[in-house]
Amino acid sequence: MSVTKDTVRKIAHLARICEPENRLEPLARELSAIIEWVEQLEQVDTTNVTPMTSAVDIKLPLRDDVVTDGGYAQDIVANAPAQTDHFFTVPKVLE
Repeated sequence: MSVTKDTVRKIAHLARICEPENRLEPLARELSAIIEWVEQLEQVDTTNVTPMTSAVDIKLPLRDDVVTDGGYAQDIVANAPAQTDHFFTVPKVLE
């Protein structure tokens, strides 16, 4: 697929990027090269390749999903300048 100057101009307009006229042709060549490279990648056979989430095969440590200590909301808001029913009270921003 080849990208033309008109296509680059339209993309720049949609992205709200002001590109001078003398930069449109080089950008068209660069975008065409990128699209050709992606088309080459589509031809690679990846049927037996397992997906990976990282380049390093490390298992993340897991912890039990249990409820820890809680119930001390009064202690948390004890030093707050203003509080209401165990919640921080802050000044209104919008009127």
